[in-house]
Amino acid sequence: IYLSFFDWNMIKPIKTFVGWGNYIALLQDPLTYKVMTNTLAYIVILLMLNCAAPYALAFILSFVIKRRQGFYKSAFFLPSVISLVVGSILYLWILNPISGPVAIIAKALGISVPIWSKTQGLVIVVLSIITTWKVFGYNFIVIYGGVAGVPSEVIEAARIDNVPLHRIFFDIVLPMSSATGVYIFIMTIVQGLQYVFTPIKVITQGGPDNASSNAIYNVYQEAFTLYHTGYASAFAVVTMALFVVLLIAEFKYVEKGVYYEN
Repeated sequence: IYLSFFDWNMIKPIKTFVGWGNYIALLQDPLTYKVMTNTLAYIVILLMLNCAAPYALAFILSFVIKRRQGFYKSAFFLPSVISLVVGSILYLWILNPISGPVAIIAKALGISVPIWSKTQGLVIVVLSIITTWKVFGYNFIVIYGGVAGVPSEVIEAARIDNVPLHRIFFDIVLPMSSATGVYIFIMTIVQGLQYVFTPIKVITQGGPDNASSNAIYNVYQEAFTLYHTGYASAFAVVTMALFVVLLIAEFKYVEKGVYYEN
């Protein structure tokens, strides 16, 4: 916060006080709104992939399949122990539009493969999928624990009454495991800010034309590449403030409906 009121580049010994100048420049910069829109897109996509999908999968494994659960849990969790840098490089090869396995299979089927890292819109989706590869397993295991904690007698009673599976999920499992769901919801938002940084840095460096940059990567670029330390600090403060506002709204409107046992 202190540095956000100064014009400084981490090299010159003197900091020039500019007051709210960095914040005014931030609000007047079109890149700010583009980066924040990208950040929101990452969060929305990751909420679908790493919050909604693990919930549905945990329900299916707990109450529908019920077999080889150890295998499935291990398979889903394994990528979470692998470095996201390694995963990003791996996916860079897999999704190579010229010589990658996906491109080879697509060409054999007569399908053209876009240069996804250079295609605005598509690049955010792909980077979100790469991030999901890393964090899906952790989210799934946590949600699985919450879903498995739903009393089995409640589920059996619903089945005896011929309640459809989708109603069991939405009316029983989801509300009774909502405390876990709120935790994963918050963690997924953090992942949209923090974890996406790695594939952005390794694969796209924010391109094309900042189409894949998010708030955290933009702060990094401004501070450690362009040496706009004061401006980067202001951007970081604004990002933190928006995150706090989002958390307050979440606790105000979502926490009321959370079920806590006993």
